[in-house]
Amino acid sequence: MGRSILVLGAGMVGTCTALHLQQRGFEVVLVDRRAPGLETSFGNAGLIQREAVEPYAFPREWGFVFKAALGLGAEVHWHARGLWQMAGALWRYFGHSQPRTHARATLAYSRLIGHATPEHAALIAAAGAEHLLQREGFRFLFRSPAALEQAVARARALDDGFGVRHHAEDATALVRAEPALQAAQSRLAGAVHWLDPWAVRDPGALVQHYAQLLRARGGQVLQGDAQTLQAEGSGWQVQTEQGPVQAAQAVLALGPWADQALRRLGYRYPLFIKRGYHQHYPAAATVRQPMLDAERGYVLAPMQRGMRLTTGAEFAPIDAPPTPVQLKKAEAMARELVDLGEPLPEPPWLGARPCTADMLPVMGPAPRHRGLWFNFGHAHQGFTLGAVAGRLLAEMIEGGRTWIDPTPYLPARFH
Repeated sequence: MGRSILVLGAGMVGTCTALHLQQRGFEVVLVDRRAPGLETSFGNAGLIQREAVEPYAFPREWGFVFKAALGLGAEVHWHARGLWQMAGALWRYFGHSQPRTHARATLAYSRLIGHATPEHAALIAAAGAEHLLQREGFRFLFRSPAALEQAVARARALDDGFGVRHHAEDATALVRAEPALQAAQSRLAGAVHWLDPWAVRDPGALVQHYAQLLRARGGQVLQGDAQTLQAEGSGWQVQTEQGPVQAAQAVLALGPWADQALRRLGYRYPLFIKRGYHQHYPAAATVRQPMLDAERGYVLAPMQRGMRLTTGAEFAPIDAPPTPVQLKKAEAMARELVDLGEPLPEPPWLGARPCTADMLPVMGPAPRHRGLWFNFGHAHQGFTLGAVAGRLLAEMIEGGRTWIDPTPYLPARFH
């Protein structure tokens, strides 16, 4: 196969894949319907989560499931049509979330997460994006002593098993580190301070810096419709604003839109999406580091546009109208801890996370199409895993030995 290649999808995963292919001598065209970094990679909490060695499992506590079903918490919201469409994949997700299966997924997932920060570090330095980063970690806040005690025990186990560094903090130490929480000290039991994650103050801008690096090194970034991808001769073709573009090979890195393209090509994978929202509060009390209100299910992260409040999971079709129910609940809970002030006078942002039933990304050659490659399904950690996933897939495409065994992530596991 030739050395020309289309990469469809200019989020974090697709852009990093394009960069790694370019570093290996491929002639790369990165294609998206919008400019790089304006979809899912734009609206997350901006975290490169070295601590996230465990993929998100389907909650198996029936009290939580019952509360979510009744819409009582802020962690989960759902649309009936979304649950109906995703029912098969969600059932398989529930099955894969049993402890033994989840433990196997964690081993495979942790191999990727363990390389997230050094792989991003190389690209950040090359792209001149150091000014966007803060390397002081990520806090999980707890309101009840019992939940804090359980979390500290789990953090110790992850530290022992996967080398994930942390500090346990009581309420006094927490407020000393984060004075903005002082008025809420009586509500807080303490925190687990994960020491290794990095925070990005504008996640979309980091993707854009990576795309600028791709251009500076001779790559093309074009706007076009990934859903027009089709086999053409011995290669692949996609329609762009500059007309049809052909290459010997193609990569689908379309995140939550991957399923549409896959179905056109005859593939049926157990995929589903979790939608999420964010809102900015420019006058909020300053929080130094991102924090998860762990018993309430939202994140507060300092960003260039102000404090960003992000929500949990909404199970809805990707094209369903916005229903920011969780955002309103999360805002009320966040105001119990921090003076948020007024939000920016604009609609909340809405995006979608691309998930697989077995909680592992899909990376590798398409089973039935020569020259077609997949790189999607990174769920909550596409921003974290982009640089790792880009390198691993580029090594597979180049041929030869890969630095991480790709077997757990190969598309063929669903066939």
